[in-house]
Amino acid sequence: MSTLLVSSLCPFDTTNDVIFSRADFAAIANIVYSESGNVYTDGKATLVYSRLTPRLRIHRTDSFAEYIKLVTKDADERRVMVNLLTTNHTYFYREAHHYDHFIETMRPELIDKAMRGEPVRIWSAGCSSGEEVYSLGMALLGESRSEGLRIAAKDIRFLASDLADHAIEKARAAKYAKSALAPVPADLRNHWTKSDGDDAIIAPTVQNLMRFRSLNLLHQWPFDGLFDAIFCRNVMIYFDTATKEQLLLRFAQQLAPSGYLYIGHSERLSGPAEAYLTAVGKTIYQRTT
Repeated sequence: MSTLLVSSLCPFDTTNDVIFSRADFAAIANIVYSESGNVYTDGKATLVYSRLTPRLRIHRTDSFAEYIKLVTKDADERRVMVNLLTTNHTYFYREAHHYDHFIETMRPELIDKAMRGEPVRIWSAGCSSGEEVYSLGMALLGESRSEGLRIAAKDIRFLASDLADHAIEKARAAKYAKSALAPVPADLRNHWTKSDGDDAIIAPTVQNLMRFRSLNLLHQWPFDGLFDAIFCRNVMIYFDTATKEQLLLRFAQQLAPSGYLYIGHSERLSGPAEAYLTAVGKTIYQRTT
């Protein structure tokens, strides 16, 4: 991956206790770009400073230059740094029109496939803390508990991957504030979550469908099977055009025939993937070749 060029217009306060220069920011931005594909422009300087300063204190240094030397040599600390700088904003039933399409169009097809004894595979790529993939799991099982239990007994798996280890840990915990589940239809909440004080826990039936793993989307993917649907929403907005188009092509090639790709509301299909995918809804694409 090529070097990301960062301009020298970042506002840095030379009176800070921790020394943070424009060159430090550029070095960190290049590491983040190389490791994750995320583009960090000057406007992210304050975020970088605030999120990484505690790590400098842990390592007993007041110099970002020294910390950069550490992450250059230490792969574990480099991973910690990239995790800290990864954005993990999501919520249940985000972009509800995608769930409408999933329920109305995909769900009947997937249930028929599962009932024939065929595997059903769905990938939440960039799953963050799990709200998306649990929303999908509840939507697939549906508003009838008895039907949902029959569906769950079939060969259905959701792969939920993210670069950030802390996001995966939260997703595996499957525990959220009750208020966070407000966007989920009431029947789905009632059947597929259980109350725990002010929190709600995703039902084991839904949890058992999930396979969470840490995965860098830019690296080689450790699977060969095709997916019936891939959700990668509001992840590629942090990538440059070349990285985004390469990833879209890989997603298209990882879809089963007639499978669907769902992307974020501000993202658009472009590049070689256009030869494989046809728009069938707002930021919804179907593999047609």
